[in-house]
Order: sequence, then C-alpha cells, then structure tokens
Amino acid sequence: MTNTSILVVEDEAIVAKDLQNRLKKFGYIVPAIASSGQEAIKKALEIRPDLVLMDIRLKGQMDGIQAAEEINKHLDIPIIYLTAYADDHTLERAKVTEPFGYLLKPFKERELQTNIEIALTKHRLEKQLKTSQKWLNTLLKSISDGVIASDIQESVTFMNTVAENLTGWKQEEAFGKNSSEIFNIANAETRNPIESPIKKVLQDGAIVGLPIETILITRNGIEIPIDDSAAPIKDDKDNITGAVLIFRDITERKKAIEARKKQIEQEQLVAQLEELNQLKNDFLNLVSHELRSPLSNMKVMIQMLQLSATPEEAQRYLELMEAECDREMDLINDLLDLQRLQTSSSLPLTFDAVVLQQWLLWAIEPFQARVQERQQTLKLNLPLNLPTLFSDSNSLERILAELLNNACKYTPAGGEIILSVYHNSSQSPPATIITVSNSAEIPAAALPRIFEKFYRVPNTDFWNQGGTGLGLAIVKKLVEQLQASIQVESSDGWTTFTLALTDLGNSNQ
Repeated sequence: MTNTSILVVEDEAIVAKDLQNRLKKFGYIVPAIASSGQEAIKKALEIRPDLVLMDIRLKGQMDGIQAAEEINKHLDIPIIYLTAYADDHTLERAKVTEPFGYLLKPFKERELQTNIEIALTKHRLEKQLKTSQKWLNTLLKSISDGVIASDIQESVTFMNTVAENLTGWKQEEAFGKNSSEIFNIANAETRNPIESPIKKVLQDGAIVGLPIETILITRNGIEIPIDDSAAPIKDDKDNITGAVLIFRDITERKKAIEARKKQIEQEQLVAQLEELNQLKNDFLNLVSHELRSPLSNMKVMIQMLQLSATPEEAQRYLELMEAECDREMDLINDLLDLQRLQTSSSLPLTFDAVVLQQWLLWAIEPFQARVQERQQTLKLNLPLNLPTLFSDSNSLERILAELLNNACKYTPAGGEIILSVYHNSSQSPPATIITVSNSAEIPAAALPRIFEKFYRVPNTDFWNQGGTGLGLAIVKKLVEQLQASIQVESSDGWTTFTLALTDLGNSNQ
C-alpha cells in the first residue's frame, strides 16, 4: 500500500472528492482526478499511476471504457471500473478491456480497498509471469511436447523423440533437411498448405503460433490435428541463430471438446424437455381446475335444488345451474378453439370481400343492448372512404367480438368504449387499422401477460362476469393466422387494443 498512486476518473466532483478522501484514508496517494476520458488518458500518461479507478459513464464523447482501451495501448496499468450500470451490453464492452475489477455503486469502503489490493497483487504477479514466460515457455514445452530446432537456413538441427513419433522422421534422417519438408502442415478444412512457422519466425524474429484447424501430414501421409508455437533462438547479443518449434497432438483434446459439446447439447435438450414437461403439467393442472369449478358448482346447485322449499327457490337454483353450464360450455369451446389454432400451423382461410362500413355495423349490433343496460357508451369512428378489405370474415368477427366483450367487461358504468377504423396507406404493405379503446386502465405489470391462457387482470372485472381467461389468447392466435399484428397500451385511464390488418386476398394472389 505504501506510495501506491491511484488516478481517479469521475465526472461528478462531489463523488470524486469523496472517493479521494476514502483512498487517502486507506493510505493511498491520489495525485490527480480526471473528469473526462480525454483528461484521464492525459493524466495517466503524465503521472503513470499504479492503478486507475474508472467511472464508465463520463461527460463528453469518450466514456470510461474507451478511455481504458486507450490507456491500455500505452501503459500496463490495472484498471478497476466503478459504475452504477450492470447491463449486459456494458459488461460485454468492459470485459474486452480486461479490467482488474468491476464495482457497482454504491459500494462499501472495505469492498473498495479489497478490490484495489487484489488488483495490485494480481497485476504484480502477471508482470512477473510475463517476464519469466519468455524462457520458461520454451524450456517446459520442449520437454513435454514435440520439439524441432533449425538453424538460420531453416535446416533441421534437432528433433526430440516426441517429434520423431509425430512426424514419422528420425532425427538422423531429418538432420540437414529443410524444416518445411519434415514439418508438413495444411489447413484441416481446405487442405491448402500452410507456411512453415519456422520460416516466419526467422523473418520476423517473433514468436509465431499456428492457425486454428491445422493438421500435420506425417511422412506416411497420416493426418494429425496439432497446435504449436515457434520462437527464435538468440545468442547473447540478441542475434537470431535459429528457431525452435514446439507442437503437440490435439486429437484427444478435440475428441474431448466434441464430446463435451455433445454433452452440453444433450443437457440443454434435457432441460428444454423438462421445462416443456413442467409447462404441460402446469397447463393440465390449470385446465383441470377451470373445468372442475363449474361442475362442482352445478353439483352444489343440484343438492340445493333437491332441498328447495318453494318453486321460486328451485327456479333460482335452476338459473344458477344454467349459468354454470354455459360457463362450462364456453370453457370447453374456447379450449377446443385454442387447441385447433395451436396444433394447426396454417388453418385454411376463406377470403371474403369485407365492406367495413357495413360489416362493422352488423358486428357491433349484439353489443348495443349490453352497453345500454350497463349505462356504457359505444362510439364508432368509421370513415366513408375505407377500401374493401380482403380477409377471413369469420376470424375477424371472432377477434372483434372478443375485444368488444373484453371492453364491456372492464368498463365501469358511465364509461366509454370507442371502436375506430382507418386505412394506413403510407406503410408497406398498406394496412387497415382497427382500434378498440375503453375508459379503464390495466396495471402496467399485467400488460405483458394479457394474451396468456387463463390470465385475468385481478380486481378489474366491474361486472363480475368471470370468463374463461382464453379470449385474448384465442385473439392472439387468430391474429397470427391472419398474418396481422395486435398491440395493447394502457395509460391515463384508457386501454387500447390496436389491430393492423394487411389485405390477405392481394398478398396471396
């Protein structure tokens, strides 16, 4: 911790000052505070701190991640991100810069100090590792893997036993031959020859690795998947005197990777099957409950009917039984309709020329008495110049009936229901837009589930009609069959379903 300097990058002055005080309290030195990405780069190059605490969201065109990328190009300094954002996109961008920490605000002092100490220790160890890797890498790999050494002319000067077994060449046979003849490699997919890594090392003076999917073609023509690296051999004056090639057979590794890949695929398949099975069980349990509920009520009504003391009381129980019977029939019919829509990838559609000015007046007729009885208002906005719509009138009738039924159910007495139609010729393809609005608001949390099977918005059925909870699920499926779209919005005391219909007759000609 002694004399450890930390650059703070934070655009909020109060937050930056508080962070500086905390760091000084821990015993760190804070030589500077930067408030922008450009200033952070400049300060880092000037003072070369031991660590940078970087806020991701900064004022200006450059954010903290971009600043960190630029600093990493010039300096080997550990960077810890301090941010209030943990979304996937930000995390993926931050990971590319290989930070030494990622702290979410607000954080505790102990958490900050721990991350700093870990980052400093990790960075120190990484520097030591990088220093020793240059000689340890060649030494260790030459013992455990195949090794071929060459002189400055690319002629083979040494092969170990592993290299002999992999290439099919004995050292005495390979000695003095060009390394490309002994180490014959190609692309596993195209079979095109690959340039010898030894040749490239001697040209560039740097360590070279093989491309992915490289195969070694042995003296006998056998193909072996390998990976390797080649490094220059230098004298004490740093002059290149040759190259050393270390390579290994990765056949078993590839088999293990492939086996693991298949295992993961199988595990994912099992998980999907388990999820589907759970969904099936949940659905069956829900359907079972919904089907049994009216039957149980009817059984109770029958018992009460048997105990009725007067004809009037008996008549009332008969009416209740009839209502439960209708409820059971509605549920069964809706289930059958939904099952038919779900199991048929493409139901046969009958294209009709639908004259909306006439058809809509006929379609809303059954709801006129209902809204009057409940003191609701049904308003129809119907332009005179609507073009004829070619679509399946039966599906349209069911969709509109379910939407109007839904609006009637959830609109209180004195409320308003508005059915509007217009033709949008500006979009491609042109569409007929039908909206059903009612003066009642659906909670925001319920909107994503509005088209789910058996889902009912809690505490909003003003008329206690119950229903099957399948109407809007059927609407969603019918809309998909018509290659249309439907959306729902709810705010400011209103709920609006918007149905966009394209001309199916013309699109299928």
